[in-house]
Amino acid sequence: MDLESIAKGDPAEPVCMLNLLRYREIAEEGYGVDGLTGRQAYEKYGKLFAELNPRFGGSPMWMGEALNTIIGTEDWDIVILVKYPTRQHFIDMIKDPDYQAISGYRTAALADSRLVEMKEILHNA
Repeated sequence: MDLESIAKGDPAEPVCMLNLLRYREIAEEGYGVDGLTGRQAYEKYGKLFAELNPRFGGSPMWMGEALNTIIGTEDWDIVILVKYPTRQHFIDMIKDPDYQAISGYRTAALADSRLVEMKEILHNA
C-alpha cells in the first residue's frame, strides 16, 4: 500500500475505496488463521474490521460477488466499496495499532487484491 501517495491528497476530502479481492484456497500460515480457507480467514478479518471501522467513519456502500470480467483477464471473488468521510480517516485507520493487529488476517486470506482510492466527480441530483 502506498500511503505516501494517498497522503499527498487533501486530508479533508472524502474518499471511496474500491476493494477487489481474490481468496487463497487455504489461508497463508503464520498469521493466526492457520487451517482456515481464504474465505474463512477473510470473514474473520471482516468481523473484526466491522467492530473497528466505526472509529474511523468507514461506511460500506456495496459488497458483492464478482461474477465475470468482461474487459480484462483478472478474476475476483468479492468487490467492496467503502466510503470514508475524509482521506485522513482512512490514513489514521491504516496506521492504527488495532487495525494493524488484524491486517494479517487479510494478508493470509487473499491470493491477490487491489485497493483503489477514488473520489466522486459525478453527483446525482
